[in-house]
Amino acid sequence: MFKMFLIKYAEIAIKGKNRYLFEDALVEQIRHTLERVEGHFVVTKESGRVYVSCKSDFDFDEVVAALKTVFGIVGICPVVHIEDRGFDNLAEQVVKYMKTQYPEQNQSFKVFTRRVNKRYPMESMEVSAALGERILDELPGFSVDVHHPDIELHVEIRKTIYIYSETIPGPGGMPLGTNGRAMLLLSGGIDSPVAGYMIAKRGVFVDAVYFHAPPYTSERAKQKVVDLAKLVSKYAGSIRLKVVNFTDIQLYIYEQCPHDELTIIMRRYMMRIAEKLAEQAGCLGLITGESIGQVASQTIQSLAVTNQVCTMPVFRPLIGFDKQEIVTIAENIDTYDTSILPYEDCCTIFVAKHPVTKPNLKSILRSETKLTEKIDELVQTAIDTAETIVCE
Repeated sequence: MFKMFLIKYAEIAIKGKNRYLFEDALVEQIRHTLERVEGHFVVTKESGRVYVSCKSDFDFDEVVAALKTVFGIVGICPVVHIEDRGFDNLAEQVVKYMKTQYPEQNQSFKVFTRRVNKRYPMESMEVSAALGERILDELPGFSVDVHHPDIELHVEIRKTIYIYSETIPGPGGMPLGTNGRAMLLLSGGIDSPVAGYMIAKRGVFVDAVYFHAPPYTSERAKQKVVDLAKLVSKYAGSIRLKVVNFTDIQLYIYEQCPHDELTIIMRRYMMRIAEKLAEQAGCLGLITGESIGQVASQTIQSLAVTNQVCTMPVFRPLIGFDKQEIVTIAENIDTYDTSILPYEDCCTIFVAKHPVTKPNLKSILRSETKLTEKIDELVQTAIDTAETIVCE
């Protein structure tokens, strides 16, 4: 029955003179996403609406699932599209629509008419009333409820006419590419893939960096991170994953620094390396999955000390989330099952029994002076030898 989808967006509509840039980005992202779906689709935009026309046979559920991964979409409405051939033809099509979509005919409804074409001879309220009357006459099992209807029947009168009654929720957010690019510190855990997803939802292209520590972390641990990047790329688009060999740096820190400060110092060097790679990739910020107080390295004091090495802004979208809230999002975007696979990452290898939870910056800086002999060379080697994997 359906050969077209009406796409609704929200935030884009309140943009000013540059609104067309956001609309064009949304249209382009929809086109790109539908390339993965079997069928021929034409995506167009018209005064506050985007339309997806299906020009061949297609799988309805597959198309909807694909559209639900496109940031910027708040509603996906399967529509019946008809030519304007007068009110009687419209009423006939509306009755046919209600009869087909709701064969049990035992629900309440309300008609909402939006008359964008001001040349149409009837006012919006007149059209709604007349259509409601025609439905009741020909399908007496239905009833009208203007306050809490079971069915909200929408009729949009433009150059042509669109009829729909279902709005499937989209992911919301902003179209990809409208807010620059950032570098995600991606581990094999639950939090960082969710953080990447949430920043991508605001229209940011995401690159990623993973710190690998062979032989202490296995190839399966690395593959797990690649798999997570691919899962996030379903929403965030193609992700360029940098795999950094962090073993020599970790061992050197372990040999030279107090063990209760290991985690903080390692994280500071991870941030330094991530920032260098971000600059090379044209990124304007870093993304982490940190949440206040979740572990020793995520107390406010620890975050302040970690942040001190960065000149780029560090985005922490999960900063005020409880673990269960993060898990719920991970389950919704299908990263949770992969995240809990039991392969250790480099952050879990060299961990002190009692890591410092309130690090003192002066003490950390003093400890880092013990690394001056070799650390710059090790960091540069890690950056130069980083492997790039395109995940999509």
